[in-house]
Amino acid sequence: MIPPLKVTDDATKALIWMEELRLHALPVIKDKTFLGFLTEEMIIDHNEAGAVAGDFTLGGENCFVYDYNHTFEAVKKATDFDFECVAILNENNEYLGVVVLSDALSIFSQSASIQSEGGVIVLSMNQSDYSMGEISRIIESNEAQIMGSSLNIDKNEPTKYRLTLKINKIDLTHIIATLERFGYKVVAKYQEVKSISNEKERLDLLMRYLDA
Repeated sequence: MIPPLKVTDDATKALIWMEELRLHALPVIKDKTFLGFLTEEMIIDHNEAGAVAGDFTLGGENCFVYDYNHTFEAVKKATDFDFECVAILNENNEYLGVVVLSDALSIFSQSASIQSEGGVIVLSMNQSDYSMGEISRIIESNEAQIMGSSLNIDKNEPTKYRLTLKINKIDLTHIIATLERFGYKVVAKYQEVKSISNEKERLDLLMRYLDA
């Protein structure tokens, strides 16, 4: 539903499409080759009448995933490049289309790990100490289950992981105490008091997973 720009399309046309689609960037292709994204900011800064998409130094030329990649890969690419769209290519590197970040997040927001009642725990640990099996056993020893997880490199300490866990219990007190007794550092917790029904709240919780 989001048309790509050709290198011969003029900047005015690009701005009109961006306004209609409520996007700040559009993909640019030549034949079936993805070249990158043309942004609204680029056009305004260029400020040259008659400019076409091929005149610009495009951004996000590596902001793409393949059609066989998981949606998580598209979300990661979008956040890495700070773009709202990610191009989709086939195995022959031919352009197929784009996925919009908000649409990808909406898919995850419908999952059981986001919809169900419970709480979120964020752990910080040395990469060498990471063992999902051991952490799962600790959680299950408190008669709880892990509904979802996200593992990221700690932005402040690159040698460490941050593990975000969605637990199917609202009261996290005993679980946190057990984790700390086994030497795990709990750096954040979020205790949900009810099922999440508002879409924005679901997306906010998902972004906690991705950004922790």
